[in-house]
Amino acid sequence: MTASKRVKLLLTARGVRGFGDGFAIIVLPAYLAAVGFDPVQIGIAATASLFGTALLTLAIGFAAPRHDLRNLLLGCSVLMALTGLAFPTFEQFAFVALVCFLGTINPATGDLGVHVPLEHAMIAQSVAASDRTKAFAHYSLIGALSMAAGSLAAALPDFAAPLGMTKVSAFKLMFYAYAVLGVLSALLYRRLPHVQMQEALSAPLGPSRRVVYKLSALFFLDAFAGGFVVQSLLALWLFERFDLSLSAASLFFFWATTLSAFSYPVAAWLAKRIGLINTMVFTHIPSNILLIIAAFSPHLWLALGLLLIRAALSQMDVPTRTSYVMAVVTPPERTAAASITAVPRSLASSISPAMAGVLLTLPFTGWPLIICGILKTTYDLMLLFSLRHVKPPEESQ
Repeated sequence: MTASKRVKLLLTARGVRGFGDGFAIIVLPAYLAAVGFDPVQIGIAATASLFGTALLTLAIGFAAPRHDLRNLLLGCSVLMALTGLAFPTFEQFAFVALVCFLGTINPATGDLGVHVPLEHAMIAQSVAASDRTKAFAHYSLIGALSMAAGSLAAALPDFAAPLGMTKVSAFKLMFYAYAVLGVLSALLYRRLPHVQMQEALSAPLGPSRRVVYKLSALFFLDAFAGGFVVQSLLALWLFERFDLSLSAASLFFFWATTLSAFSYPVAAWLAKRIGLINTMVFTHIPSNILLIIAAFSPHLWLALGLLLIRAALSQMDVPTRTSYVMAVVTPPERTAAASITAVPRSLASSISPAMAGVLLTLPFTGWPLIICGILKTTYDLMLLFSLRHVKPPEESQ
């Protein structure tokens, strides 16, 4: 199989997974609320999901250099299918939290998950350095567009009553659909060739260890901030603050995700002109300011408008961040670097949702948005001043 066909297959699988993630992360908090969980419990479930994702991603990163990437991707897809089958089976909080911990439904956006470091390494191995950021922009674009389509599908349970079905039953059907998408992604991964990282190191990280650990520490702060407004909790904030319906929420997240998606090619274009680090920082800071302002919005239309403008800016660091990590490490270190920089993101974002759940019970519910905006701005400034001199190969020429 040619490298271009391999990338196309990975992008297709990313789209399938993204569609499932798009409706699952909206349906999940609505389902948990429908079966009787309060915001604090939903926040704890989100924390369990992100913490479990972190541990699985770390295990994948250390296993990948010594194992077939194709088989690891197949295993991740089987886990996705099992997650979809398990959620409708249990309504007790302890079991739901366990499924969140062991499963693949991630309340954050699509740049975290057990599949991600494997796909990143395979894509980086398949394209030239000059095309790397563009390839990851396409990867993020397809992921975001598929998640946007999935966000629209999240409205389907609102049409359950005319069909004589309860909303809880409709939610359960959505989880079964998620399981089917896991099986479909496995079928796509089966078509990949067997791939093992060449020139495996005696340790997962070698000469790039220092820069990877520095990036991991910075990403920890960024993700801890983002955990206050993961999509599931942002949906819950809109439900609680403005009594937004599930259909309206799915439409909002469709447009928010679509705007994010079309920002990825812009990010790749911008990175060629001002560099990867500058693109990450100078698109992120304005989005943080918009998030803080939205927290004080007295009207739904104003809050949604500010959040949509933020969505057009806030994710431009996703393909650039991925490209930067893949650029500043050696090829044998790529799966470990992708995993080790992703794990702090999952761990950090697993801490803050439970805190956000508590904050949402306060009289002023905008605190999670404010805290997120302030912490993310701090991260941006630290990233700019600590790594602006570490250039990827294409910027050093």
